[in-house]
Amino acid sequence: MRLPVLFSLFCILCDVDGLKVLVCFPLPVKSLSILGQSVARHLMAAGHEVTYMTVYPLKNPPAKNFRQIDISSNVAFVAGDQMPSIEFILNNKLEMSSSRDIQLFGQEAARMTLNHENVKKFLEDPNERFDAIVTDLLETELYSGFAVLYECPMIWVYSMGAHWQVLRMIDVAPSPAYNPDYLSSNINPLSFTQRVQELWTRIQWQFFKTFFTQREERRIYESVFGPILAKRGRTLPDYEDVIYNASLIFSNEHDAVSNRPSTPQNFKYIGGIHIEEPVKPLRKDLQDLMDNSKNGVIYFSLGSFLQSKTLPRKLIKEMLKMFGELKQTVIWKFEDNSLEDVPKNVQIVNWAPQPSILAHPNIKMFLTHGGLFSSIEAIHFGVPTIGIPVLFDQITNVNKAVLNGYALKVDLSHGLPKNLKTAINIMLNDDRYTNKAKELPSLNHDRLTKPGPALVYWVEYVGRTRGASHLRSPALHVPLYQRLYLDLLAIIFAITFALVFLLSRLCKKKSGIKNYQKKTN
Repeated sequence: MRLPVLFSLFCILCDVDGLKVLVCFPLPVKSLSILGQSVARHLMAAGHEVTYMTVYPLKNPPAKNFRQIDISSNVAFVAGDQMPSIEFILNNKLEMSSSRDIQLFGQEAARMTLNHENVKKFLEDPNERFDAIVTDLLETELYSGFAVLYECPMIWVYSMGAHWQVLRMIDVAPSPAYNPDYLSSNINPLSFTQRVQELWTRIQWQFFKTFFTQREERRIYESVFGPILAKRGRTLPDYEDVIYNASLIFSNEHDAVSNRPSTPQNFKYIGGIHIEEPVKPLRKDLQDLMDNSKNGVIYFSLGSFLQSKTLPRKLIKEMLKMFGELKQTVIWKFEDNSLEDVPKNVQIVNWAPQPSILAHPNIKMFLTHGGLFSSIEAIHFGVPTIGIPVLFDQITNVNKAVLNGYALKVDLSHGLPKNLKTAINIMLNDDRYTNKAKELPSLNHDRLTKPGPALVYWVEYVGRTRGASHLRSPALHVPLYQRLYLDLLAIIFAITFALVFLLSRLCKKKSGIKNYQKKTN
């Protein structure tokens, strides 16, 4: 009996042995770093060793099972005049982002990361070993080279939902007839015109990706990883084979939103993973402010990427005046201390503990740009929202929130203060929005496993099964012409053409015989 017991014990110990995981979040976008820190935090809490490549290094990093690769100099990519202000977007009427621009943004950020001094030193160390790569995904698959270098499974973390751009990497992309682009404002069901728009958008995206972006990515991939593998006596696999070799994709989407397309087995939702439970307590001044707000609190934030301080100064003054006319307390996340004539009921904060504010029972509504993190938090805590979308996926997120009945939409314009006040009064006087918002947390929380433990389980599962290849869709191995039965259509066309040709020849021959007989008679 001793041998089976010892063998079982050995298997248990092997099963719980910690993994070495490279977590890479290289984009200079503050909100994405929150997602990356959450991924690292949950993996460390489960006993795994994490190497965290980040643009925003932790100031007080854990002493155990954790190290950082600092690429903070990448912030220069979006500093100063590199990114437009809200004032510029407003004055130039930039209604949506270009998919081409975002592809180039992701590609250039990857180039900067892979050529960073700290990263190059890290990659050239032959003693580095990892059991899994978990990295951010936005419009470039260049980081899949990490999985090639370390010969381990590749896991992507996508900061948005089940969009065709990511689903195409592990399955057949959903039809544009019901799966709008993440930059689109269209919501299902789509009209004929909208379906044509979505088809054309997809054609444009695929054309630029195939003939421009991906060619340059291939060159970067070969120049970075080729020499390193050559030193180790290995051959660099083809880039197109590598980018479609992911074991799993995690999506930062939640379970309480309708209109989601079907997804393959290796696509997992972890929306809300960044929300700590229980939420951190508010600092004393904010706690006292919200506790003593008899008429409730309105929270206003335009996110971290495009900040409130970049609004036109005239518009800021009008917003302050409008907020001052409300009975409610207004907490405004504003990144500048130079504001003057701030009304007594308005509290300016440079950086807000957003989940803690939204969790407070006195919160009335959330005025938001509609970023996915903010959208998830609003649903998680059951707070009605007024969306003011600016760029990227914000338009889609706000439209979904309106469709789900817990939000209103106000367009970004020079008339924002007036239009926003109208929306605020509608929401204050109509309980439907609040009631609907309070229904959604039950749907969001009613899942078999919370997002943090789910992420840990699936990363460990991929590690245990050496890539979870059995979860992958067979569609990736079926060429497009076979999926569309173009070969069958070609055969049918060829047979039909042959039959028509033969019949026409027979008819002509028969007609010729008849004509000959008439002439001879």
